[in-house]
Amino acid sequence: MTYVTHESIPPFWNQDSKVLILGSVPSPKSREYGFYYMHPQNRFWKVLSEVFQEEIEENIEGKKQFLKKHQLALWDVVFSCEIEGASDASIRHIKANDLTEILSHSHISSIFVTGKKAYDLYQTYCYPNVKREAVYLPSTSPANASFSFEKLVEEYQKIRWSR
Repeated sequence: MTYVTHESIPPFWNQDSKVLILGSVPSPKSREYGFYYMHPQNRFWKVLSEVFQEEIEENIEGKKQFLKKHQLALWDVVFSCEIEGASDASIRHIKANDLTEILSHSHISSIFVTGKKAYDLYQTYCYPNVKREAVYLPSTSPANASFSFEKLVEEYQKIRWSR
């Protein structure tokens, strides 16, 4: 096994953000690009496009404009860890992100966590500090084949309804 030490990509948010979406750690492809959900087979951006009935540009700037328009913030539960590839199951030596700055300097009213591992890590490392409930959403990773695209869109509608 080859583990790499990972540090978080900076969060994307502003003072107008109302919804915070947290993953566990970015994939190697996302780390390469320096932005979230950049693996071409990850369904995150396609799901959000369907939820909000709006095209999202493929480039990072287009994705940022979409997030800003819909008052969405993105970050990860984990600030640093060791991880093998993109396997959440391999995450070890965890240091969590401090969510207090985002939560105290924005209008975040809802927190969503994508994937079981990210949700469990949130409950363990973040909830004790921020005392804010988070809503579990299934992972949009291609590894989560048990959720069809249609089922993911149905689940992710919660984001739109929470704003």
